[in-house]
Amino acid sequence: MAEEISYIITTPYTLAKSRTGGILSRLLSRVDLEFIAAQIITPDRKTVEAYAELFIKHSKKEKPGSAELLRDYVIEHMITGKERAHRVAILLFRGENAVSQLMDHVGALYPENRSIESLTGETIRDTYADLVMASDGKVTYFEPAVLTPHSLAEAVDSLTIFSRFMKSVDNIVHNLSYSEPGTIQRTLVILKPDNWRARSTRPGSIIDMLSRTGLRIVGMKIFQMSTADALEFYGAVKSALEKKLAPSISERAANVLEAEFNVTLDENTRDGLIKSFGVGFANYQFGSIVEFMSGRRPENVPIEELDRPGTVKSMILVYEGENAIDKIRDVLGPTDPTLAPGGTIRRDFGSDIMVNAVHASDSPESAIRECGIVRINHNDFSHLAERYLEDGLRS
Repeated sequence: MAEEISYIITTPYTLAKSRTGGILSRLLSRVDLEFIAAQIITPDRKTVEAYAELFIKHSKKEKPGSAELLRDYVIEHMITGKERAHRVAILLFRGENAVSQLMDHVGALYPENRSIESLTGETIRDTYADLVMASDGKVTYFEPAVLTPHSLAEAVDSLTIFSRFMKSVDNIVHNLSYSEPGTIQRTLVILKPDNWRARSTRPGSIIDMLSRTGLRIVGMKIFQMSTADALEFYGAVKSALEKKLAPSISERAANVLEAEFNVTLDENTRDGLIKSFGVGFANYQFGSIVEFMSGRRPENVPIEELDRPGTVKSMILVYEGENAIDKIRDVLGPTDPTLAPGGTIRRDFGSDIMVNAVHASDSPESAIRECGIVRINHNDFSHLAERYLEDGLRS
């Protein structure tokens, strides 16, 4: 079976109600697909209207009324309002039978399949969608929770429309004005590679926990940090490791040498151990951090490959709101998971100081610096979608 790409769009209501984490948990743990790109967008009228008409173009005769229902919903709820544009998250997946896999897990929305007795919570729409009908069969309330194409042709047409729009906009959305802008911050969050090693609910569960802050997600991307990116991102950590680890590890080494060889090391020898073995050990640990985030140890990477995308995946999120930096770090917990209180992300998902699930900026200045390193204003979504479409997914 040929590889396909398909997508999930969380509706404005789903995103505003902080349900994205729960939906992502279901998808990542249940579909046999690779999650390759994500973006928060506020589509303009032209884009929304073109997308809405696709429901009619690709409608199925055996399911009358559903295409019009979806078209009308999209027109009413996704077009820019009087006060602000509406955010949606679009998640891109690839793999065999991508369209049918996502469609199966999203579930039905048709009236004949939406009686109370038929709802089991098995699908995303079972849990998060609503379709309320009056006794005469008229729909009185409809919220589909997510949108996904029902055919490869529909996926191709939709992605062509959205990719065209994405090329013209920033990766960070600007759709809300605040009465006290001086209290508003943006902070960078990275869901580290340890969350992506196997199919699991971890990434979605972490996003769900971050939603406790009441902050808004205004940026999202899948990112493979290069060795050069990791070296720059964690550059300040190198000197801190030398200062912290070199004396303590060389002291342990000196004690082992004295016990093993029954000698007493003088101060000059101990100082030499700090500058040689101690610093070398700290540098090795720094290399392990770089390897953890990029997939390769820096000493093993040729200069010409330093900027090549890494072999492991992270997810970048930008949160916005009042005192965003402190709110995120409170939910995150201390760097060392063993010292983190129960109910924090690092206590629940971290293993040690390095493998601690999530990074978050510790100051407004750090957030600006880190956003620059991960190129937050650039997103590969449209590039990936177009590349796969050009490679034959139109057939």
